[in-house]
Amino acid sequence: MKTQTKSNALEHLKRELEFRNYSFRTVNTYCSLMSHMAKVSSLPLETITLSQFKDYLHKVVIEKGLSASTVNQYISAFKIVQTDVLGREWEDFKIRRPRKSKRLPIVLSIEEMERLINVNRNLKHKAIIMLAYSSGLRRNELLNLLPNHIDSQRMQVRVMQGKGKKDRYTLLSRKTLEVLRIYYKFARPEKYLFEPQNSKGKPLSETTLAKIVKNKLELAGIKKAVSFHTLRHTFATHLLEQGVNLRLIQQFMGHTSLKTTTAYLHLTKLDPASVCSPLDNMKV
Repeated sequence: MKTQTKSNALEHLKRELEFRNYSFRTVNTYCSLMSHMAKVSSLPLETITLSQFKDYLHKVVIEKGLSASTVNQYISAFKIVQTDVLGREWEDFKIRRPRKSKRLPIVLSIEEMERLINVNRNLKHKAIIMLAYSSGLRRNELLNLLPNHIDSQRMQVRVMQGKGKKDRYTLLSRKTLEVLRIYYKFARPEKYLFEPQNSKGKPLSETTLAKIVKNKLELAGIKKAVSFHTLRHTFATHLLEQGVNLRLIQQFMGHTSLKTTTAYLHLTKLDPASVCSPLDNMKV
């Protein structure tokens, strides 16, 4: 059995995650969770038992109301520590994962999206909202876009190293492209497509992006509990309502499993009466 100090265990965890090509965000999250647990428990990371791990999880769930997804992150990080860093058998530490709540995501209607786009007087903000919605981008994917990721010849957006470290292509709206061209002509970003006004060569921060969306929602008079990620949910839902194939939407969204994409079926407003039988299109 390997023996690591608390700091070495965390260092080895970081190296293990990086070696296995986890995203920068996941590496930081897993290391932060394990560091916090060791600090609160006042124990070296490698000495924490299954019972102590469960007690800690129960404590933070009750006191902080952690979501099921965050608890699952704790378990995933703890598993890597035990099996890959400390060389132990996971069966000795195995813990059941919490059931995830099945809340449907909030989406905006076509009319609400039109209002959200049209209230923009700031060209960069308008370009951000339009691109996020029309391409179904995740927050980090949009923040890390480079100008050459906009492929106007093929009318696609290249998403580099997104969630799961998988590149993909998604839709590029012609209306969005028109706005992006005007924006680029005036902004002239040095590296990233969207950069702070006074920090050329750096991406916008997540905080700034959240403020942009919140401000535009208020201006548009939209009262729903909406975040940047809502634009992505809305993109998928509206494509389904247009009759786009579910597997194509899976590809645009970058979902590993089709099951993730099928969740949007519950959000669509399809009229069965508008569906024509295939027989009616035949010459019989």
